[in-house]
Amino acid sequence: MNIQPHFLGRREQGISLLVVLVLLLIMTLLGLAILRGTMLEERMAGNMYDRSLAFQAAESALREGELIAAAAPAAPSSGCNAAGVCSEPDVTGTERWLDAAFDGWADAPELADATPAPPPGQYFIEYMGLSPTWPGCDRQVPVAALCLAPSYRITARSTAADRATVILQSNFVVE
Repeated sequence: MNIQPHFLGRREQGISLLVVLVLLLIMTLLGLAILRGTMLEERMAGNMYDRSLAFQAAESALREGELIAAAAPAAPSSGCNAAGVCSEPDVTGTERWLDAAFDGWADAPELADATPAPPPGQYFIEYMGLSPTWPGCDRQVPVAALCLAPSYRITARSTAADRATVILQSNFVVE
């Protein structure tokens, strides 16, 4: 003879449904948290990729400017010429690369072997005067003409709409 108390059957009805619903809610929240983290990581990877492309384009523009500076181009008396060579910077004014109104940027050639091709970089070259080619040569009396050489500051940038912007600078002494 099988005797069951009548209250046991009524109490257990619906408890398993409630437990399953709570577990389903926990699993849904866990899945949403994982999805949010994955989407954040994907955006971060995309931003790093954009920055890498922009850095490559800016570095290419910097190397282009250094090639031009190696020929010791004559600097204009004021402003910049079409090749991107500029006069000495005004020490009391805003740096050219910080000035939004500055329009002396020269376009560097596009990177032909890059896939996908980043936007071409831009550069300008500032004549910085004569600099010593070895330490202490400017302290000799009289200063040896062979010890001073023209120096340039090359600024390059790569920028695209809604993408990463990279600005690089180098100091270049022609020897």
